[in-house]
Amino acid sequence: MKYLTDTLAKKLWLTVTIAILITIVYSYILSYLFYEKLYVENVEDTLLEEGLALASDYKGGEISTDLKEKVAWYNDKSETDIIMVDNPRELSACFPFEMKYDSLINGEEREQLLKGNPIYKTGFEERFDTRIMGVIIPLLDDNRLAGIIYVYLPLEKISDITQDFAYLWMLAAFIFLLFAIMTGTFLIKRMTSPLMEMKLAAEQVSRGNYNVQLSTNQQDEIGELASAFNSMATSIQKEDDRKREFLANVSHELRTPISYVKGYSDALKSGLVTNEEDHEKYLALIYREATRMERLVGDLLDLSKLETDDYRLVKAPIPLAQLLEDVVQKYSPRIKRKGLSIEVDLDPDIIIIADEGRIEQIMQNIFDNAIRYTDEGTLLLDLFQTEDGCCIQLEDSGIGIPEEDLDKIRQRFYRVNKARTRADGGTGLGLAIVEKLVHLHEGRLLIQSEYNIGTTIQIILPMVNDH
Repeated sequence: MKYLTDTLAKKLWLTVTIAILITIVYSYILSYLFYEKLYVENVEDTLLEEGLALASDYKGGEISTDLKEKVAWYNDKSETDIIMVDNPRELSACFPFEMKYDSLINGEEREQLLKGNPIYKTGFEERFDTRIMGVIIPLLDDNRLAGIIYVYLPLEKISDITQDFAYLWMLAAFIFLLFAIMTGTFLIKRMTSPLMEMKLAAEQVSRGNYNVQLSTNQQDEIGELASAFNSMATSIQKEDDRKREFLANVSHELRTPISYVKGYSDALKSGLVTNEEDHEKYLALIYREATRMERLVGDLLDLSKLETDDYRLVKAPIPLAQLLEDVVQKYSPRIKRKGLSIEVDLDPDIIIIADEGRIEQIMQNIFDNAIRYTDEGTLLLDLFQTEDGCCIQLEDSGIGIPEEDLDKIRQRFYRVNKARTRADGGTGLGLAIVEKLVHLHEGRLLIQSEYNIGTTIQIILPMVNDH
């Protein structure tokens, strides 16, 4: 039995075959019953018509010899058996085997005959010890039962007809079953072959071959499944490439500070540095690189956490202008140290539903970038309402971003000026984190920039009255 169900094709084939067999058997039973029922009813009507036609020649009184001869003549010519007797009690003597009158016509049936009603004899009759179909027609003389006409057929004759019908049905059913199995096998093979291809393709994907593509010509669920499989394989390949690139970038980013820390610490440990000033310088470099690694690991953990499906923001109503003023106050010393100035224009009526800590993290990242890449000039921070909600806009007069890099600047570890970024401690993850946080707040991040002129960052967030 296991051999018949070890593949989907065999299961479908077995299911179809069983369904066909059940249908054939069920149809045969119904057809047999309906056929026999209709045939029996037709024969009953025929017997009744014959009996009534013969009884119509009886005009009352004693049954004449002439009428008996007519009935006997008709009996010889007809396929049915016809018995006509004066006294119903004589009916048992007309059969070629011993039969009691009471077993043929009981008291209740005699009452029906006296009322002029015919009596039907259908099915297995224990009193005849055989299956019969017959009808008894009364011959009434006023209220007296002058005689009866008994018209009957052995039911075996009907069974012979239905038996022939059964043989023909079974032959037709066998031919139909053979044709259905052949057709079903062909259709099942055609239907399951794409699934076999998917199985082989899935095995290829599991081995790391993501270039497998299935045919999507079928306009049905199989075709949709093949299309979904192709999309899945492409997505897995992209994700695998992204992970490889991510690991390569992480390794590359960590390699430089680790090599610095190792080199400087080896120099200090081996006693190569004897000058106190160089000693302090090396310690400062080690501290700087360790700080870079700490920041990089922190950003990676943040980004990894934000990308999980179960991460949830802790949202609450926030007066956004107050939060931005706190951020500006925090960065004011650093802005002044670099010789920059900042102008602020904030709408105090704007309130958003957001995670305060994450909004502050967004502002810290874009302020870090603005200050890092601006050597002189003024930073402009604005907060105003828009059709979509509210907009936080930070504009700097820094080195800007070349047009060809604008679409890539949000990618992890992407840098426009790699040498400059490493020198001042950037991780290349700031804008990736900002974009993810803005997306979690149902907002949008817009970046406009011109090289050597400056960059404008816009963060569009929904307001309280937008929810």
